[in-house]
Order: sequence, then structure tokens, then C-alpha cells
Amino acid sequence: MAQVTIYTKPFCPYCIRAVGLLEKKAVAFDEIEAGFDPAKRQEMLARSNGGSTFPQIFIGDLHVGGCDDLLALDRAGRLDALLAS
Repeated sequence: MAQVTIYTKPFCPYCIRAVGLLEKKAVAFDEIEAGFDPAKRQEMLARSNGGSTFPQIFIGDLHVGGCDDLLALDRAGRLDALLAS
């Protein structure tokens, strides 16, 4: 399984939905709460090339994007292959 990292902020409905999809797929992931931590937010911005919305999701070194991007990959049938790599 690929290493999955998701940067979140508390009470974010998109974060909750993305985490829910990963949990439904029984994927282990690292959740980094960056909403109120300036250092973690800067880390997220640097890794995502300026992506400032929440969540920001990474599968391995691949920047997937946000919740909508993760859901689109799943609908297209491409998410499982990325997670398995």
C-alpha cells in the first residue's frame, strides 16, 4: 500500500468526507491537522505547490489535490490502483 498523507483542519466537511472515503477503503493514512498550526500549514503549502484549501491529499509523492479530486479518482476507478502502488 502507498503512503497516504492528508492535511486537514477541524470541522472541515471536505476533510471529513475525504477521511471517510479512505477509512471506507481501509487505507492507513497519516492525518496532519494543519488548520491552526502555522508550521504545518507552511509544510502543506510547500508540498502542494501553493494548495491552500483543505484537505490536501498525497498518495506517496503524488499530490492528488483536495476532496473533490480524490472522489473523482474513485469514480473514475483509478484510486484503488494508486493506493495499491
